[in-house]
Amino acid sequence: MTTMPPTVAGLPHVIHRSETELPFVNFMDGLAVQLLQVDIEAGLWVVRARFAPGLTLPRHKHTGEVFALTFSGSWKYLEYPEINTAGSYLFEPSGSIHTLHAPATNTEATEAWFAIRGANLNLNEAGEVESVWDAGFILDTYLALCKEAGHPAPNVIGI
Repeated sequence: MTTMPPTVAGLPHVIHRSETELPFVNFMDGLAVQLLQVDIEAGLWVVRARFAPGLTLPRHKHTGEVFALTFSGSWKYLEYPEINTAGSYLFEPSGSIHTLHAPATNTEATEAWFAIRGANLNLNEAGEVESVWDAGFILDTYLALCKEAGHPAPNVIGI
């Protein structure tokens, strides 16, 4: 028999989601995402991402900070020499511009966790904004992709 710890009056309750409650969905070819938490007003979106070997995302600029932790595989920014491998932590300051790439030599999908403030401004070759991925866009897209894949409405923290 498991004994539950006593609750403390006035303290907020933690929010938990199991891995199976929030499905991974194919966001684009070679990229599956699991939206864990979203706060539209604060501009926060927290995702787990799985990158197929050889995937390159659009070059983008961040309007806020990004915090990233890699669980498996490897990835890098084409503009920098560092390679993120399992256990690597990365901080990206607001205003950073880069192109995420998972090397084709990876023998497994790369999985990483990202907490993103603000938006990704996806840039074309001329450096002009081509599209914007922010908390609202990610939420709407994730919900639509879950529905399209036949998943029940996910209970994302924040909605």
